[in-house]
Amino acid sequence: MIITDYLVIGSGVAGLTFAVKMGEKFPNKTVTIITKGDEDESNTKYAQGGVAVVLNKEEDSFQKHIQDTLIAGDGLCDEAVVEMVVNEGPKRFNELITWGANFDTNTAGKFDLGKEGGHSEYRVVHHKDITGYEIERALLQRIHQLKNTKLLPHHFSIDLITEPQVTSIEKKQTRCYGAYVLNEKSGTILTIKADNTILASGGIGKVYGHTTNPIIATGDGIAMAYRAKALIKDMEFVQFHPTVLYNKEGGSSFLISEAVRGFGAYLRDKKGHRFMLDYDTRAELASRDIVSQSIDKELKKSGDSCVFLDCTHLDIIAFQKHFPTIYEKCKSLSIDVAKDWIPVVPASHYLCGGIVVDKYGKTTIQNLFCCGETSRTGLHGANRLASNSLLEALVYAHNIFKFLSENNSPYLPVDIPEWNDEGVLINKETEVIDNCLKELQTLMRDYAGIVRSNSRLMIAKNKLEILYTKVEKLYKESKVTTALCELRNMINVAYLIINQSIERKENRGGFFNVDNTTNQVCKLV
Repeated sequence: MIITDYLVIGSGVAGLTFAVKMGEKFPNKTVTIITKGDEDESNTKYAQGGVAVVLNKEEDSFQKHIQDTLIAGDGLCDEAVVEMVVNEGPKRFNELITWGANFDTNTAGKFDLGKEGGHSEYRVVHHKDITGYEIERALLQRIHQLKNTKLLPHHFSIDLITEPQVTSIEKKQTRCYGAYVLNEKSGTILTIKADNTILASGGIGKVYGHTTNPIIATGDGIAMAYRAKALIKDMEFVQFHPTVLYNKEGGSSFLISEAVRGFGAYLRDKKGHRFMLDYDTRAELASRDIVSQSIDKELKKSGDSCVFLDCTHLDIIAFQKHFPTIYEKCKSLSIDVAKDWIPVVPASHYLCGGIVVDKYGKTTIQNLFCCGETSRTGLHGANRLASNSLLEALVYAHNIFKFLSENNSPYLPVDIPEWNDEGVLINKETEVIDNCLKELQTLMRDYAGIVRSNSRLMIAKNKLEILYTKVEKLYKESKVTTALCELRNMINVAYLIINQSIERKENRGGFFNVDNTTNQVCKLV
């Protein structure tokens, strides 16, 4: 058994920010971070655009950023949360700089601010087109300097430890005591006991297969919290990024940043028609839900596999400077951005819902906190405004740190049993897991994708029930593996998405059901 003061599950910007702050302030307390991949593998690493933050007070304002966020969220944001996050933004951003993160500046020496879909002003700070990678680098460097902070890569969290597994004092509220964790290298299962557990395990993109997320984005934190009876909300609001490099094979896809459209790129159909002008007066800079739904409608109308992003009219020298990674990726596929259009399609990108938390990141389970994409804070409402995700992660990691700094959890004597897998067998039928995963991903794309319907959602629910029964039987009979646990988690997540989609009777933001008559897609604004 490992005993730690704070267990952090996930090594993206949310988890690492909390760990740095806690490790710096309390050198006598221990922070243990676990992550199932390499230490830097997270959605943060692949965030191209940047951090939305109000720095230019002459042209921009907190109120403008708040208003843009509320508009994107389509009436479902928690306004108090939006105000808090936006107002805290500059302070949290400055901490990143203190920790050594670098951001692009212009010739005047000021931050080079970008503009993305849904934003009324230039306010996105960035490091070329690898902002998340740069933030991750700086945070990891700081983590490795802290003696009381331990980072364990290739450790997969199987389940949270709550009352059903322990013998403790009188139960008043479900409480988290840590987690059972699989050491992926040795195959052994550790019991990690923690006074407080912070879930920062990222998104759910792999549930859909075609995604901008890395392969580790399997909704593990949400699934574990769901099984522990935490409140989960707004799972129907899955954001599809409009412009992902078209890939015939599917799987994790390369993101063409929103900032490229902010830079002036046009969306065209194969005949060259700039179709976004037909749907929204903001054209390519409409919010992601509108652009994705518009592209989906165009593809269904034409039968084509993709639309195109046209950058040929742009200053290509400036384009290369701002987007070197995107430029080189296109070049490697024989796409000359100066002459050729980039084939793009929407792909699953970000979950606006998740584990419900208050402004301190507290879940409905005692001593369990959550931040980053795994959480549902109320900031995003029905649709996240571009580059608000890194901002949210920074602010909520700080809020959890602040709360735990000022509120000590009383120690409770508990007897936590070791993991028991007596009687189970090593499952060598990896093809079964692979086939079930493909079946799940196809189901979600076909029946619970960008545009949904009542009949399709009911088909999805029935098909998922059969898949759930098969996988649960396999789980109970087999020694746990990462692949099996991820599949189980994704089925839990799919269940939440489908059921909460069925429950929603009006179209908002990223959710569109053809059988709902309100807030129809692609209205001109």
